[in-house]
Amino acid sequence: MTTHAAPLDSVLDAIGETPLVSVHAAPDEVPVYAKLESFNPGASIKDRIGKYMLERMLERGDVSPGGTVIEPTAGNTGIGIAVAAGQLELNAVFVVPERFSVEKQQLMRALGAEVVNTPSEDGMGRAIDRAHELAEELDDAVVPQQFSNPLNAEAHYETTGPEIYDALDDEVGAIVAGCGTAGTLMGMARYGRELHPDTYVVAVEPQGSLYRTLKGKPAEEGEYKTEGIGTHDTSTNELFDPELVDDVVAVPDRDTHAEMQRLAAEEGHLVASSAAANSLVARDVAEGIQSGEIDAPYNSVVTVFADSSERYLSKGVYGSFEEWEG
Repeated sequence: MTTHAAPLDSVLDAIGETPLVSVHAAPDEVPVYAKLESFNPGASIKDRIGKYMLERMLERGDVSPGGTVIEPTAGNTGIGIAVAAGQLELNAVFVVPERFSVEKQQLMRALGAEVVNTPSEDGMGRAIDRAHELAEELDDAVVPQQFSNPLNAEAHYETTGPEIYDALDDEVGAIVAGCGTAGTLMGMARYGRELHPDTYVVAVEPQGSLYRTLKGKPAEEGEYKTEGIGTHDTSTNELFDPELVDDVVAVPDRDTHAEMQRLAAEEGHLVASSAAANSLVARDVAEGIQSGEIDAPYNSVVTVFADSSERYLSKGVYGSFEEWEG
């Protein structure tokens, strides 16, 4: 695994090359490895797409230095884009449903961005519409739109995937990741399938989300506390390619909450709810490979721990399940 062994010129140079760490609760015969994305300067996996998308959009002339980037986001993407925008001479505006993490919104503002809230009950669909409305009101403004922009998945195809495979000498049996925009999983899956076409790929969502319907599986829509993954409106999740996915697994909030607490107490991982859901499903996949129920090219599973639990402490993530606000 590579590390940053010399001084860097910019915070943007610190994005990526995050640690890949074993999940101890996995079976010894089929280890699970998690990419610890809180080691990025903006403390989440979304730093990768913030840097990658803005650099490519500047190169293509979609926006010019001094222009404005407007993005609908639940928070971490806003922070990642804000980190990059500040270093690339771009202004940043984020449209965020009210119910999402107050900590994330504070950090976006600290990085020099403007935050516009939309009603929680209107979901990400309204946030997306509002972002485009604001872009039309400004000169030289662009909406990267992480939910539909191929650069989102491309960022993980170019960075996250190669880093994981380099660390494991290309011996990856299965890829497991939660889907919000689906960019992370799609980029990693495409990279992995090009190396090993029979790589087993699993999407993770909270119970109450509807990604399973894109694979023809029944799903009952409902509210969930897990943040950063899942969808109530699959029409906004344009990056998800069912052909790249073998299975979609839904995790109940109560199980995710318990795993968040276990990961901290037993393994020292201060990670958020999406990481906990990923951990549970990745471990189940490892057990399936061990038992022979799942056919994979290698006896190993990789996943991502997208961010830190510190951004959700105000929501009671380490209290009782009933106290967790989500």
